[in-house]
Amino acid sequence: MSSVTVRVPAKVNVQLSVGPLRDDGYHDLVNVFHAVSVFDEVIAKESESISVRVEGESADQVPVDDGNLAIQAARALAKHAGRTYGVELIIRKAIPVAGGMAGGSADAAGTLVACNELWGLGLPREDLMEIAADLGSDVPFSLLGGTAVGTGRGEQLAELATGGRFHWVFAIADGGLSTARVYAECDRLRAALGEVVAWPQASDALLAALKEGDARALGAELANDLQPAALMLRASLARTLEAGRELGALGAIVSGSGPTCAFLAADEDQARELAVGLVGAGVCRTAVPAHGPVAGASIV
Repeated sequence: MSSVTVRVPAKVNVQLSVGPLRDDGYHDLVNVFHAVSVFDEVIAKESESISVRVEGESADQVPVDDGNLAIQAARALAKHAGRTYGVELIIRKAIPVAGGMAGGSADAAGTLVACNELWGLGLPREDLMEIAADLGSDVPFSLLGGTAVGTGRGEQLAELATGGRFHWVFAIADGGLSTARVYAECDRLRAALGEVVAWPQASDALLAALKEGDARALGAELANDLQPAALMLRASLARTLEAGRELGALGAIVSGSGPTCAFLAADEDQARELAVGLVGAGVCRTAVPAHGPVAGASIV
């Protein structure tokens, strides 16, 4: 096999609860992940060395050196297999770069699946999940897809059944936000307010809404502890969220560390109307309707 193509989805955090800062610099999280139909493609081709090329939306903002998580994923997989392998990776971006939707993690997950096939390793998904957890907190979920609760740094996953399809609109901002910077701002705000940070817990009401497929109930329960920090760093996002609410969204939230904003709609028609309204209001660069849950990284 000389080429393998993998499609891998973006995610939205319908709940992101951030616990106290740990000694290792991470936070304990409760992270309710939901995979949505905004996809990157990772194409793996035979090569003597490991390299990456990026095409599509904001491709010039993605590193093509050792800082690229897909490069790291290919090297980690080769090391796990105990051999020297090469691959030319071509990443076709549709997931926003530094947009809070795990685009880099998605590309790493797609690389693991593509190289496992290209190199004929035949590793089970469980092995890929272990490698993914070492690469980053969101990478295992990009492999898994669907809906899941992540704990620890987010890498310990428990799958959730959902009662149907949920319809979303993602308002894409100009530029990105650094995840590390948003977490640091979250810590700064909490210290400034003298906030006592509780141990994070999954919301029973939110989990019930997902299980029952109740979009209205889910919209009311969307929660992101990083949102105040993202709004502090990018004040214009407050207007984006408010515009979505005024246009009838069932729920509005900053996705992950931002700056993408996610809006839950009642159905596909409302999602399309909401996307048009958000662009018309001038509060985002573009708005993309999508649905979830969808499968994780898959060969196409």
